[in-house]
Amino acid sequence: MAVFLGVDIGTSGTKTLAMQEDGAILASATEEYPLYSPHPGWSEQDPEDWWQATIKSIRKVLKAGKIKAADVKGIGLSGQMHGSVFLNKKHEVIRPALLWNDQRTAAECAEIEQRAGGRKKLIKLVANPALTGFTAPKILWLRNQEPKHFDKTVQVLLPKDYIRFRLTGEFATEVSDASGTLLLDVKQRNWSRPLLSKLELDESLLPDVYESEDVSGHLTEESARLLGLSKGVAVVGGGGDQAAGAVGNGIVKKGVISATMGTSGVVFAHSDEVQIDPEGRVHTFCHAVRDKWHVMGVVLSAGGSLQWYRNQLCEQQVAEAKRKKVDPYELISAQAEQAPPGSEGLFFLPYLTGERTPHADPDARAAWIGLSLRHGRPHLSRAVMEGATYAMRDSLEIIKELDIPVREIRLSGGGARSPFWRQLQADIYGQKVVTINAEEGPAYGVALLAAAGTGAYKDVVEACSSTIRVVQSTSVNSKAKRIYNQAYPVYRDLYSSLKDDFPRINQLLK
Repeated sequence: MAVFLGVDIGTSGTKTLAMQEDGAILASATEEYPLYSPHPGWSEQDPEDWWQATIKSIRKVLKAGKIKAADVKGIGLSGQMHGSVFLNKKHEVIRPALLWNDQRTAAECAEIEQRAGGRKKLIKLVANPALTGFTAPKILWLRNQEPKHFDKTVQVLLPKDYIRFRLTGEFATEVSDASGTLLLDVKQRNWSRPLLSKLELDESLLPDVYESEDVSGHLTEESARLLGLSKGVAVVGGGGDQAAGAVGNGIVKKGVISATMGTSGVVFAHSDEVQIDPEGRVHTFCHAVRDKWHVMGVVLSAGGSLQWYRNQLCEQQVAEAKRKKVDPYELISAQAEQAPPGSEGLFFLPYLTGERTPHADPDARAAWIGLSLRHGRPHLSRAVMEGATYAMRDSLEIIKELDIPVREIRLSGGGARSPFWRQLQADIYGQKVVTINAEEGPAYGVALLAAAGTGAYKDVVEACSSTIRVVQSTSVNSKAKRIYNQAYPVYRDLYSSLKDDFPRINQLLK
């Protein structure tokens, strides 16, 4: 049976998995690498680290799965979105790559809006507002702050597309990842020449754009030798990590939504048409499904809020979990379950690292609000989990405002592994939630894209239908739903009440 590799160039490491044509996973491996922050708010990595991790993880997977080189028929690539790799005319990396979570480009975001004729006109051009994490502001930052480096730049690549170049020698990207550059005409699924002109950027800086399941190149003799594979293996377009993860969750049809509660939280909705939020609160990108789109809301510290709570305030539970040889989150969830729905009026705002959806506010900060003498640790624990889930509901409500149907919500990430948190999500979202048989994320999604792109399936929709199925559902507790429907508007208004104070708080740190 044919084997397909999915390679995901993540922020903390590269994950590779090998998938049989029927969807069965043969092996997976992850290789980690460092992240550098030479100045506050800066976030960079060395692209060579990604390449070495790709080589090592692929070789480990081939060995662990006892896979012959001749059996590998296709490779799919996923990766962290928005990052910028700058290459000179010798195709050498000029400087460390700027990552998605780099915050140095506020001035360039303002410049882009000004050059585009304002925020509303920018959204009309590329479906999204300018955010510091996106690629276009990074290119302008290089031009403004490191002109010698900019003058040497002949090609700008996203992280996964740099790995594609090392694999195939081709400069290429695909529509889902390119959407996050802020330079793609999302409606037309190609580079926005009007915006490039306004920004005075040459289109030659950018690679060719493919659909996600299209073959974009083939392994060179050198890369095949380094990887232990055969020359000429097809490499498909792949997808940005969110679109690829959605494919891995089977979010390829209208009405099916994913709610991924990882360190960040993502609510992802498939759409047959372009649906743009005129206020720019959610992202509208091309999907990794041919000629389809998606709408996506991002919570920067969803599961990350619970991780912070565990690390900073749950020393006793962590020690107890170590003695019992269980996950500390199990004990925290059990404690949270002791508090009633709504945490008796205690709210947690999960803005530990600012917030993206719906506020796009880097100054926003986290808080417990409503504390009284009746509150104890169970309330604190539950409020953190409720706050992260309320933040996810913010995105879900906007998606509904755009008339995108929400018939099924598929959960993934850490929030899907906890029975308590699954129930809490069902109650706060107000409808049944389900989990599926696959929990391998973007790497699995791009392996499916590779299978579709090389002919194992008619298309990625058929690939998902053949390999992914619902295995568990959690129904709504009607009493808890009523409580949360009363509490959610209060949560939603708290940001508005505090937003003018957040910059003043941050000013105290300077």
